[in-house]
Amino acid sequence: MAKLPTQYLSIKKRFSEYFNAVDNLGKSTKEMGPLDERTSQLVQLAAAAAIRSEGAVHSHTKRALEAGASREEIYHALILLTSTLGFPTVSAALSWADDVLPKRKK
Repeated sequence: MAKLPTQYLSIKKRFSEYFNAVDNLGKSTKEMGPLDERTSQLVQLAAAAAIRSEGAVHSHTKRALEAGASREEIYHALILLTSTLGFPTVSAALSWADDVLPKRKK
């Protein structure tokens, strides 16, 4: 498993009851519907881009990869947002995803 961000671990340690509630909410919402883990992570990646959260884009890019999403699916999930969010937001999200995606072989 990948190393978790320091801030994430700090919140988990300092506010354990709050953290457990948030964690349980995330698990419950995923279990209640028909979307598989890969699709769920791509949806959450798009939402992270929409709120311009660099950390969440990093996190959901990693999670989408772990759930079996391809580089192309991750890029497509972000590029689809252009007509809704605009090019600058999508460009930023693509750069954040690139921070996480394995480097392409030349």
